[in-house]
Amino acid sequence: MLSFSVPLGKLVRTLSRLRGGGSAFPGLVVEKIDPGFMQRTLASLPLGVAVVSGTNGKTTTTKMVVELLESQGLKVFTNRSGSNFTRGVAASLLGDVDWRGKLDADIAILELDEAHAVHFVNKVEPRFSLLLNVLRDQLDRFGEIDKTARLLEHIASKTTATVVLNREDPRVARIATAINTLEAVHHPEVRYFGLDESLRSTFPNDDEMRTTAIGPSPSGTSVAAETGEDVDLPAADVVLRRVGAQDADFEFDGETVTTSMKLRGVYNIFNAAAALSLARSILGTGPVDTPKLVKALGEVAPAFGRGESLTVDGQPLELVLVKNPSGFRLGLKSFPAGGYATMIAINDNYADGRDMSWLWDVEFDSLREDGVEVLTGVRAYDMALRLQYDDVHFGVVEPDITAALRAFIDGSRGKPKRVFCTYTSMLAIRRELAKITIVEVVS
Repeated sequence: MLSFSVPLGKLVRTLSRLRGGGSAFPGLVVEKIDPGFMQRTLASLPLGVAVVSGTNGKTTTTKMVVELLESQGLKVFTNRSGSNFTRGVAASLLGDVDWRGKLDADIAILELDEAHAVHFVNKVEPRFSLLLNVLRDQLDRFGEIDKTARLLEHIASKTTATVVLNREDPRVARIATAINTLEAVHHPEVRYFGLDESLRSTFPNDDEMRTTAIGPSPSGTSVAAETGEDVDLPAADVVLRRVGAQDADFEFDGETVTTSMKLRGVYNIFNAAAALSLARSILGTGPVDTPKLVKALGEVAPAFGRGESLTVDGQPLELVLVKNPSGFRLGLKSFPAGGYATMIAINDNYADGRDMSWLWDVEFDSLREDGVEVLTGVRAYDMALRLQYDDVHFGVVEPDITAALRAFIDGSRGKPKRVFCTYTSMLAIRRELAKITIVEVVS
């Protein structure tokens, strides 16, 4: 069976791509005919597996970690397609192994959906894990966020060497206590990434978004974090000290380094601190070319659809993924509307989450001055109603994404453009844009 499972899986992958099929389907095929394929292949890696999970920022953070490690000469396997289910990992492996099933890599850096990561770590125990945040997202799938926190805790409990945690998110930071009990199977090292006090109000946790000034602070500790009083936070391996227009300051090993950043959006810069901490954990006590590591961080370009900039009619068109209230809020804050034509595309397919009530937890005041040219997607009229309540003017409402994108491009010629979009609408928009401009193919 093993002799033909990889060639057959590769054939299915090729045919699936030619037909425009889903990136995870070949993984389903190889799982059926060779259930041990993924575990067997990943077990051969000298440095093992690192899992990146959390509500927001997985794709871009994974991309950063990969490029940081590659700057140090490591060969890295990753599920670059963004298919962050277990079958997606198997499908990505089919693209990288040779015909004998051998993977030429030192380590695997895998982005995994919180729920599917639980199934993955039950099969393959990661050596490293990075847990980013816990925010309300796809409540129809995950339930309330305390359940999501328990999913991340399970990932940490299966990690054998190092767990990197967000010290500013109380639900994530508390995982350290759970995995260091006497009953724990593994007792991995715990590292943190964190924020300078001056930046904490930029990153509200889920509780803070629905509390008054007497509730928890954005750091998840107490309101003292905002008033300048001392708070009891663990020391962080990497701290984001400052975010500039095109650069940022990171502190580690007792020194502060400044680097230019191609990534836009304050949330991406915070995740850069997370990526830097995980990369440092993986590199361990071996030789590290720190200047080259920092230089690589500054050169990371946005992952597809996450602030990705394309060119249409000689003008930039930016795609900004939004999938929950925190992400949309930070997107609006990081990408101001002034001078841009704006389109919003909202779908409610399974990969987006069926429950779109979270749109009512986002303030759209920043769009009021220039308005929104086009609304599209399955929930275009829901978005229109939401904008009416915030007194934001909008133009065309067209649920069909192809027609809406054409109207948006034709109606905003000569202007830079920005599209805020949910996951499946982003994929549809990229497919349409590929017909008229250069769009990176992600396989």
